[in-house]
Amino acid sequence: MAILKMIIRVYQIKEEFFVKDSMAQSPLSPSHEVFPRNPKQEAGGRSEGCHHHVPSDMMMLPYISRMLMEDEDDTDDKLLSDHPALLQVEQPFAQILSSPSPGDTNDGGGGDERSTPSYSSLSRCPYAVVGEFLKGMDQATNMLLPGAGGFICDDELQVNQTAARESRSKKRNNRDDHNLQDEVITRSSKAVMTIKQQHEDICVHETMLEDMMSSGLETYIREFEKLRVDMANEAHQKNIRKGGKKAVVSNNVVDVSSLLISCAQAVAANDHVRARDLLKQIKQHASETGDATQRLAHCFARGLEARLLGMGSQLWQLVLAERLSIEEFLKAQNLYMAACSFNKVVICFSTMTILQAIQGKTRLHIVDYGMRFGFHWAHLLRLLASREGGPPKVRITAILRSRLRPCPAELIEDTGRRLIKCAHDSGVPFSFHVIRKKWEEVCNEDLDKHPDEVLVVNDHFNFSTLMDESIFFDNPSPRDTVLHNINKMMPDVFIQSILNSSYGCSYLSRFKEALFYYTAMFDMFDATMPRGSKPRMVLEQGLFGRAAVNVIACEGIDLLERPEKYRQWQARNQRAGLRQLPLQPKIVHTLKEEIRMCHHKDLLICQDGHWLLQGWMGRILFGLSTWVAQGSSSE
Repeated sequence: MAILKMIIRVYQIKEEFFVKDSMAQSPLSPSHEVFPRNPKQEAGGRSEGCHHHVPSDMMMLPYISRMLMEDEDDTDDKLLSDHPALLQVEQPFAQILSSPSPGDTNDGGGGDERSTPSYSSLSRCPYAVVGEFLKGMDQATNMLLPGAGGFICDDELQVNQTAARESRSKKRNNRDDHNLQDEVITRSSKAVMTIKQQHEDICVHETMLEDMMSSGLETYIREFEKLRVDMANEAHQKNIRKGGKKAVVSNNVVDVSSLLISCAQAVAANDHVRARDLLKQIKQHASETGDATQRLAHCFARGLEARLLGMGSQLWQLVLAERLSIEEFLKAQNLYMAACSFNKVVICFSTMTILQAIQGKTRLHIVDYGMRFGFHWAHLLRLLASREGGPPKVRITAILRSRLRPCPAELIEDTGRRLIKCAHDSGVPFSFHVIRKKWEEVCNEDLDKHPDEVLVVNDHFNFSTLMDESIFFDNPSPRDTVLHNINKMMPDVFIQSILNSSYGCSYLSRFKEALFYYTAMFDMFDATMPRGSKPRMVLEQGLFGRAAVNVIACEGIDLLERPEKYRQWQARNQRAGLRQLPLQPKIVHTLKEEIRMCHHKDLLICQDGHWLLQGWMGRILFGLSTWVAQGSSSE
């Protein structure tokens, strides 16, 4: 034990010199650039890892020192669970894991550049300090704890060890030193394993994001081929099970949809006794891993229960706090893109429309409401790079997502960095900007338009989150204000994608409309995705399920979606001064052929006037259209 004390003292001295040396260096200053450039990256270099030389093994020393010096009468099992020393040592872990992605750069003060991580390495691995911390933890554990051969010490150390043991023997009550060492090892190992897991997750996220940004379509194709194999295997297993068992016909078929509607009627009428009874029946036919109806019932039962208890708002806040990891989200998104055509058609429709609008032009400016990862824009940049005559100058202005669909600012900035890298690698002149305003406050003056640029305004299913007349009776609704502002921007094309549904003015009409929509979606999932797929469960329960809970349980400003039918959007757009453009036959034909050849036969794509519509088994779920200002000559 004396050896441990002496080693600790040596490292305390080392720590003091390190602190003094660090204080002598110039402090870091935050960069004022949204996306600062890295000289090494501009020169074509690639950051190697995420390391910097901070003696992170010092972080555990205060805690271990207190553990070893503590009076044995005061050192028991409780110390290891809630002692201030443990809380102190756990605090850096929490700060590291909860801190935003580092964006600071060295201010150029004369300090040793090794003491500060480079911007390029931190941007590639947001928690760069974790890797170095793990290395320091391993070193500290190896130095402070005995190996297989025990400690090797000289005569002086043996004398000090004997004296220290005699002094401690007066204070302790036969406490076994090995037990203390075991506790330290256990605590240290748990901390290391936790941080290692976080570090591995972050690196996986970074790899997936980079892969999606560099080869998004290829990723979808790989997922599509894998999905075909999985569905074929599942069908084969079903046939085997059917061959070995006789079909059992049950006359007790339960209409879960009717139960759900009846429960919603009871909730709307404040008939709590009947609502609870119906909810109990619904739960008997609900399962996260069952068939489409059971999975849907699981989502809707959760929302109905919260509504019945008057806790819709509280549940929604908890749901918002339960963020999916980036890995879970991307895997679910890839499965969705491979299994059904809805998002793929939207992206292809937007891409082909923009490519047509930019023909013969040298500048392109895209204003994107609610952008998140921006993978489809990376694909557009690569297409523009191969354009005959050279690529245009491209600028993307991202408008942060609305309050009810929050997106961390650092995520948008990371998206911008990846798009900048993608454009640089493709040889496309590119700039990226972010507008942090309420959508109804974004106007033409915020865009800094160039007279020669082609202006494209884009919305992918986001405008349904804007408040409507049901909330603002005396003022223009925010969605009308946004459309008026878009008209004043005089875009060369406004591309709009909408969720085709209408919740009406009563809770029961909203519930029925949501039930029809989510029934179609869950049925489509069941027909195109394996039931045992984890990404499918994330898609159903983590993405679509949470939106369903919001629709069923919430009211007022907590209500996330307020969709409208495509005919309602058409009238609203026209009132704002926008004129609808006709669909391009070549684009429509290409998209129809893609769905016919690659997707399920029950996926629907059709036209109604100037609207391109998508759906499942005859039910229209989504609509796409293009618009210009009334006075514009664009076609």
